[in-house]
Amino acid sequence: MRLVLVSDTHLPKRAKDLPPALWHAIEAADVVIHAGDWVSLDHLDELEARAKRVIGCYGNNDGPDLRARLPEVNRVELEGVRFGVVHETGSAAGRELRCERAYPDLDVLVFGHSHIPWDTKTPRGLRLLNPGSPTDRRRQPHHTYMTAELAPGQLVSVTLHRL
Repeated sequence: MRLVLVSDTHLPKRAKDLPPALWHAIEAADVVIHAGDWVSLDHLDELEARAKRVIGCYGNNDGPDLRARLPEVNRVELEGVRFGVVHETGSAAGRELRCERAYPDLDVLVFGHSHIPWDTKTPRGLRLLNPGSPTDRRRQPHHTYMTAELAPGQLVSVTLHRL
């Protein structure tokens, strides 16, 4: 199973649209996981129209219309791997242990908010993934998103893509 992980798209405030390479990846993926800060309900609608499946949550910049359609934390099992998606996890210091305590039922937690790509494992083995932002790199050298491959019961690979 092929996944695209994205967060902090901030459309149309930070960009008018997603980069073409990301749209191509979205359309080829089996599942798109979006970790919040969509900003526009139109963006959610377009992503749902173009992707096979979208799993998302709302972020701190998402208004009542998005919060009415998306949860703060979304949990799903894909190929026997337990995923969660949330926008904010707090500061980088102590993140692994904090997330391990908050999400003991997950194998992978996808998060956003910082716009900083992140890929670590907690002592228990919870994989923490932040795809960065494809439209607002802030202090990062590149706009980014991630892809991942799943096989039954395992996350096979994770790739950070620079735009």
